[in-house]
Amino acid sequence: MKVINKLNIMTLISALCMSFSVWAISLDDAKSQGLVGEDSSGYLGLVVQNAEAKAVVDEVNAKRKAQYLKLAQKNNLSLAQVEALAAAKTIEKTQAGHYIEVNGSWVKK
Repeated sequence: MKVINKLNIMTLISALCMSFSVWAISLDDAKSQGLVGEDSSGYLGLVVQNAEAKAVVDEVNAKRKAQYLKLAQKNNLSLAQVEALAAAKTIEKTQAGHYIEVNGSWVKK
């Protein structure tokens, strides 16, 4: 059995990480392509089922929830109150042509 040195392992890991980042979709790309949109609860939602877009949604929503919890605690608000405020703000700031959730349906702003 061959012994692989640390340098070869690090080179392989670096190459794999770079190749994954090439495949990964950015939030801006996902929005521009109509894959994700701002939902009425202050989070991103999937407009179209897509594995890469779902990964973006999951990552962004986890970060948003963490921030919302901090804001809620800091300002003596409930999580639901912060989510509602965030939803209004993100929908307002959404660019024309991107998707927002209105009454449970995805529509272009």
